[in-house]
Amino acid sequence: MKRVEENKTLRGSSVEELESKVSGWEEELMKLRFRKVTGQLNNPALVGAIKKSIARAKTVIAENKIAQAE
Repeated sequence: MKRVEENKTLRGSSVEELESKVSGWEEELMKLRFRKVTGQLNNPALVGAIKKSIARAKTVIAENKIAQAE
């Protein structure tokens, strides 16, 4: 159910908002990777969750750009 709610909020956002979210998530992902390498990351599943969120947002951005081109 959480994923459905996330998808609805992503689809309701503009391309600019989505791109800013993606850049924020990419920064967070980089920080998590450093913490994972140094052994300070308690929950390694966060890395996968953020990667999936980035992929969902990029998919919605691509869909919006295709829809605008038509």
